[in-house]
Amino acid sequence: MKWPDSPIVIKVSIEDQCLTVRDQGKSIFSAPVSTSANGPGFEEGSYRTPTGNFVIREKIGEGAPLFTSFKGRLPRRIWQGEESNDAVLTRILWLEGLDEQNANTYCRFIYFHGTHAEDQIGKPASHGCIRLKNNDMLTLFDLTPIGSHVQIN
Repeated sequence: MKWPDSPIVIKVSIEDQCLTVRDQGKSIFSAPVSTSANGPGFEEGSYRTPTGNFVIREKIGEGAPLFTSFKGRLPRRIWQGEESNDAVLTRILWLEGLDEQNANTYCRFIYFHGTHAEDQIGKPASHGCIRLKNNDMLTLFDLTPIGSHVQIN
């Protein structure tokens, strides 16, 4: 496996429901997250968060207002607090798996993204993606170039 050249590494702890960003080994940002309510896993349609090594393949939403709602990775409107099953808000960092078992991650549409359910951050509640509070998602997006390495354990 070839590691990306970016000095940025994002580490996600499923057990701690926490994310840490490192730049050349030094911690520069951390935030609580919400991973899958179904636990870790790799199967298509399982709504589980994959583990292992990944790379940020795409960044979506640069310049969009806070709480922009995305559907099919396209900005639609500003979220107004309506009921949602799994709103994808603010920004998207789309993951590509680097390990054999997580190679389907990109096709499963697994992202870092902002959420409508900020009250659930810090506990497993997502449908497989890694959710962050919207302001934390803005920070993560700005710190993370395409090609950044991600480790989810």
